[in-house]
Amino acid sequence: MAVNHEDNKPVGHKLYSELAHKSLLRSDALYKYVLDTSVFPREHPCLKELREMTDKHPRNVMSTPADEGQLISMLVKLINAKNTMEIGVYTGYSLLSTALALPSDGKVLALDINREYYELGLPMIEKAGVAHKIDFREVSALSFLDQLLQDDNYLNYHKRVIDLVKVGGLIGYDNTLWTGSVALPPDAPMLEFIRGYRDYVIELNKYLAQDSRVEICQLTVGDGITLCRRIS
Repeated sequence: MAVNHEDNKPVGHKLYSELAHKSLLRSDALYKYVLDTSVFPREHPCLKELREMTDKHPRNVMSTPADEGQLISMLVKLINAKNTMEIGVYTGYSLLSTALALPSDGKVLALDINREYYELGLPMIEKAGVAHKIDFREVSALSFLDQLLQDDNYLNYHKRVIDLVKVGGLIGYDNTLWTGSVALPPDAPMLEFIRGYRDYVIELNKYLAQDSRVEICQLTVGDGITLCRRIS
């Protein structure tokens, strides 16, 4: 599950000033090794086309890294998922990764406030032959989820979505290390869009850590992914 962050500021976050990728790995060479060895050789041609198109988009900071897409695909298959929901779609790399991994009768409910970005990736989704698995809704996610909550942030997503997931079901939150800013002091230098969402991410992480309804596992893939398996 990914959430898009709108901002007109340049991507050049200080924490990434010496890196050419979104991963928290501090070595371009090591990250390239992971991609070249384990990810790109197995990447679906339509995913590759979508990734290369998205890399040229001015808001590509919102894109899902290829190694994260590979992880999503593996998780969907491991839990034998059939019905999934994605909050925040952008051009659809993680959405396509999910749709490709689902069985032929699987479905993805995809929610995003901006259909324009989704339609940039739609030709590749259609070429991959999985458009029939996707139900895209151009809506504010929380408004769509019964308008029960007021603020548009991760914690409120969790409080609503947890009731839609059966015991044994899986929720994944993207960007839960937020370029590493969650471990920095509040007065550390960072771009405004990083600072603007940082407190929401920290709040979510604290809440998930004490939420007895889920088992959690925080991964350092991409910009941080927290997996939550509902246990009660």
